[in-house]
Amino acid sequence: MTDTAVPTTCRELRSTVTDDSEATLVIGECEVPAPGPDEVVVRVEAAPINPSDLGLLFAMGDISKAEAIDGGFRIPLTPGVLAANRARVGIAMPAGNEGGGTVVAAGSSPDAQALVGKVVGFLSGNAYAEYRTVHRQSCVPMSDGVTAEQAAASFVNPLTALGMVETMRMEGHSGLVHTVGASNLGLMLNRICLADGVPLVNIVRRPEHVELLRGEGAEHVVDSSADSFDDDLRAALQATGATIAFDAIGGGDLASTLLAAMERVASEGAAFSRYGSDTNKQVYIYGSLDRSPTVLHRTFGLSWSVSGWLLTPFLGKIGADGAARLRQRVADEITTTFASRYGMRVTLDEAVDPEVAGRYGRMASGDKALVVPHG
Repeated sequence: MTDTAVPTTCRELRSTVTDDSEATLVIGECEVPAPGPDEVVVRVEAAPINPSDLGLLFAMGDISKAEAIDGGFRIPLTPGVLAANRARVGIAMPAGNEGGGTVVAAGSSPDAQALVGKVVGFLSGNAYAEYRTVHRQSCVPMSDGVTAEQAAASFVNPLTALGMVETMRMEGHSGLVHTVGASNLGLMLNRICLADGVPLVNIVRRPEHVELLRGEGAEHVVDSSADSFDDDLRAALQATGATIAFDAIGGGDLASTLLAAMERVASEGAAFSRYGSDTNKQVYIYGSLDRSPTVLHRTFGLSWSVSGWLLTPFLGKIGADGAARLRQRVADEITTTFASRYGMRVTLDEAVDPEVAGRYGRMASGDKALVVPHG
């Protein structure tokens, strides 16, 4: 331990699903455990709100229907959503996959002590709090001069973006498609692909997002709101040879559109086959920005797959050495390749204001929220 005074309790965000078909978000008080030999205490200074965090915070409820209660807000849940959350009914759950802050205390091991005073990014699952006690291996120490805000998003988006490129290579594809190109993750992926020479098709939803990515050096940017979307997508696939896509939208027929466009490109000049081309076409759904059903129009032959992709199973697949390699790259490039931008910063008290939550819950590109617990 250090001589730094560390409180024994602190404030944290808590989400609870109730038996009367509601989800509540309030601030509670929690303990700050003394660190074990290989643990450290982090003063949390910044923690991003990712789409995966919103799923826990709001329990998949409709944030537009939130109503203020004493100390927070409540959201009504449909019977289907309540059934999906049955296992967490009555449990006050902390949230926040990752964060950044300063290590203010550490356990007795030399590796833990070496982090004292360091700015770190950390993975905890409960980062929306003033302090967190975490294992030292859950931390990525930053170089001198890196701020806690810069370090805060050093796990979820960076490792997901790197994981997409790694998956593409592992499965024998030579180019990829990403469906939310103007998001923080999309911008990171674009920088990775430019640096690594990977052909990338960026799909965006607004003309201004096309300009944003063009300004970042992207070569293939397709606007799904344009009347020419189908033709533009086909041209981008022809130019890149991309046969794997990562879709954060999930609902609707975008996955089907991607597979159909890949099949048209793969079948060009080939003799007719009732089974379509032999080219394997893969769409991974890794997000749920649209929670409606995923609709597939079977116009893309039989050599295809649509499945889910999650970061944690991917990291298990590449093993400890592979994960360490990716984490080191993130630490080395946290202010460049993996830099994040935020449209709003919210305190813990603001996070439980239903009007503020209505804004950060929209998950709009360019308006990502950062929780600043000591703000």
